[in-house]
Amino acid sequence: MRIATLVLLLAAVVILEGQPLDPTLHAQLEQLFPAAAAFSPKEGTPPHFKAYANAAGSGQQTLAGYAFWTTELEPLERGYDGPIQILVGIDLNGILTGIVVVRHHEPYGYFSVDTPEFAAQFVRKNIRDRFRVGRDIDAVSTATLTVTSSTRAVRNAARRIARQFLVPSGSK
Repeated sequence: MRIATLVLLLAAVVILEGQPLDPTLHAQLEQLFPAAAAFSPKEGTPPHFKAYANAAGSGQQTLAGYAFWTTELEPLERGYDGPIQILVGIDLNGILTGIVVVRHHEPYGYFSVDTPEFAAQFVRKNIRDRFRVGRDIDAVSTATLTVTSSTRAVRNAARRIARQFLVPSGSK
């Protein structure tokens, strides 16, 4: 019985890996990488998506960057009322391509982390920046915990991806 269950689970994983991305997720990834020609399914440790662009001239697909969920890389980071799920994009130079706040239960999220202005602060932000709320990230009165937690989740998750995938081999 256990062997049959294991075989069925493995078959499901193989079938799901070949499936195209959910249209909503694909649209969110396109927000982070507008010039991307394709995206990989989620893979690896830490879990991530790869964005591919067509190389000029040859049309061959080259890696353009990575996207990842903050809740998968920083699962213990919580806002005022639980985890804040943010999809983050990072290019091969350690520069954020953007963020998409996907889910939260914050009482003040509608005027703090849900706004286009909050997400815009992260576009072209270097992972080496300090990410200090009130300095290089705007603070929002009454939503300090939400903004601080979200900012910390983006920073820590992006740095983890960079350490794993952007550090030149032999430098880890």
